Amino acid sequence: MNILDQIVTRKKEEIEAIKEKVSVKELQYYRHFKTPVPSMKQRLLENEDFPVIAEFKRRSPSKGDINGKANIADIIPGYAAAGVAGISVLTDNHFFEGTNEDLTTARDLTNIPIIRKEFIIDPYQIYEAKAIGASVILLIAAILEKEQARDLAALANDLGMEVLMELHDESEAQKLNIYTDMVGINNRNLKTFEVNLKHAANLASSLPDDILPVAESGIHSPEDFMFLKEAGFNGFLMGEYFMKHSDPGKACLEFRKKVTSKQQMTRQQ
Repeated sequence: MNILDQIVTRKKEEIEAIKEKVSVKELQYYRHFKTPVPSMKQRLLENEDFPVIAEFKRRSPSKGDINGKANIADIIPGYAAAGVAGISVLTDNHFFEGTNEDLTTARDLTNIPIIRKEFIIDPYQIYEAKAIGASVILLIAAILEKEQARDLAALANDLGMEVLMELHDESEAQKLNIYTDMVGINNRNLKTFEVNLKHAANLASSLPDDILPVAESGIHSPEDFMFLKEAGFNGFLMGEYFMKHSDPGKACLEFRKKVTSKQQMTRQQ
């Protein structure tokens, strides 16, 4: 059983347990449930020079501890000051040490669009995402059937949230649907955790022109950013690169300066 299978198995158990504690009806009384949220897609298009989605992540199965004692309240203001287009918050606890409270804290600290980075397999998680303040949900094509992906995406849209569908290969593109707002192409294989930027670039080039592609994972330098931007990506989801620093917000700002400098040099050539 690979790590993705392990995560899904664990997630099914967690969902059944939480459903017994908090009903969907109760989620609809949470203070953020009826609050309109900002559009991630619009922000990415408006922030053409730095369409970065900065992620808050304490650990991962592939890297272990990244910034295990990180406090989200210390980091979100720094990301906002760096001018990011969006923020991604891990809410899986067992494998990533994230919590729903992390996302709600982020929502209370900023009006920047926030992705709930989670392994979503059940409609309950969509209602939960809305209740804790998410603007966008992540759907991972590799763990969903085509009709399941469509139904979950439709529910998210109906609740006022956008959908980022994550793909790993061309065969998963058939799971895209009219409710998908953005397509994330993960540079890291979730089964082996190997990173291949060229594979991601090739996959992006095969997508329809009206799809907004977002590069995910494995972006470790301004050169990686520029390579993927030239390959047609309009968004960049980055977590480990920033979170491995003691001050992720400062690291994000420094990265922006380097990227801006490279873009100016490119325009002058």
